[in-house]
Amino acid sequence: MKASIIKTDKKVIKRKKIIESASILFSQKNYHEVMMEDVAKLASLAKGTVYNYFESKEHLYFSIMLNRMEHLINSLREKIQAEIYTVEALRSFVIHLYMFMMKYQNFFLMYRKESFNTNSEICSDLIKLEDELNNMLNEIIIKGKKEKLFREIGENFAVQIILGCVYSAVKCGIEKNYSESDMIEEREKLFEFVLHGIFDGFKNDKLPLLDKKIVITRTSEQSNESARVFRYLGASVLIFPTLDIIPPASWKKFDQAIKGDEKIDYIIFTSVHAVKMFKKRIDELKLELDYNKIKIVAVGNKTSNVCKKNNIPVHIIPETFSGDGVVKALSEYDLNKKLIFIPRSAIGRDDLPKGLGELGAQLKTAPVYNISIPTEDVIKNNIEKLKRNKPDLFIFTSPSTFNNFLQIMKIEDPALYFKNFVVAAIGPTTKREIESKRVKVDVMPSEYTIEGLASAIINFYNK
Repeated sequence: MKASIIKTDKKVIKRKKIIESASILFSQKNYHEVMMEDVAKLASLAKGTVYNYFESKEHLYFSIMLNRMEHLINSLREKIQAEIYTVEALRSFVIHLYMFMMKYQNFFLMYRKESFNTNSEICSDLIKLEDELNNMLNEIIIKGKKEKLFREIGENFAVQIILGCVYSAVKCGIEKNYSESDMIEEREKLFEFVLHGIFDGFKNDKLPLLDKKIVITRTSEQSNESARVFRYLGASVLIFPTLDIIPPASWKKFDQAIKGDEKIDYIIFTSVHAVKMFKKRIDELKLELDYNKIKIVAVGNKTSNVCKKNNIPVHIIPETFSGDGVVKALSEYDLNKKLIFIPRSAIGRDDLPKGLGELGAQLKTAPVYNISIPTEDVIKNNIEKLKRNKPDLFIFTSPSTFNNFLQIMKIEDPALYFKNFVVAAIGPTTKREIESKRVKVDVMPSEYTIEGLASAIINFYNK
């Protein structure tokens, strides 16, 4: 057994040496100038050994190209699918493509030589992979245009411009022999350049939120994700977490609902937290739910993506990411006597259950997480930072983020405190809560997402 493993390792090493040697030669010379003898010599192997691994020069050449392209496509797809926001997806595409090509420089040189050689007969599989690369970027651009984030520009034209920018940056990096720190600095400049060309909010060659100081009040994890969106637009972001997510005081109600005899027809996830805590408890109970018999509703693309990451299939995503949007989406289904289960926050509101009840559904809700104030150390540090940096705008993404901020800052007169600040609410529920304290809400997006909010904030300042 051990001898077999050693033998296999030697084969892998030899194959790798052949590919590395051939990559160097193909990147330096034209295809017809490279001989298998040259490859064998550079790899310090017999010519016959090379033929044992690759039956021809063509087989060797396209094996290198296809393997690298497949690796690139798979890694790009994984990076993009992990992103919720369109700007983040574009960033992942640009930066990962740049770093991949800088890592595999011989492949890049081969690839660009092949791409520009119009007389070359590239194999059909390679063409398909190249099309897939272009389509990935094309889809990001189309999505950004639909969300009114990107300017009206032809997708194919934008794809070629962006790829041209990336490949030119790689070529420059290879010629200048960039260090890793150089590459990290260059990739950020590259993305900023690409975003500056396609983003719809840039005016007068200036980042749309340059010099604006924005306070984000979500959980630490959520705030960091949201902060990137605004930082790319030029804003200075102060992360001021007002929430900590903790388990509910008791799982009894959830356990009874999920393990009961009644058949659950629908499960509605209204937040990422609900999905994560739901999955955590299901795993603790060692339950396996048959999602083929349950329709899953996810409010928002981010919630949907987290469901998919946890192997929970999503059947319905409401067009509007709100309680009213859920009711409207489900009104198209026969809910009479159907059991709908809503795992939610311990302080969840009753608007959603009430609307579904009017459609004839039977409802069960159970807390899967609770919301707590951050620790004293975190609070103290954030208050000091807020005092040192006078903000222009506060962002609140839920009633809890707003009310906890009032509690943390010990604000007795909210209307007076926020009088000289711009206040942004992510949706109508949050807006109503803020206005109930006599605070004016200046910005609320039509699409209740961070990206929608970013676009609305840009429009606010442009006006």
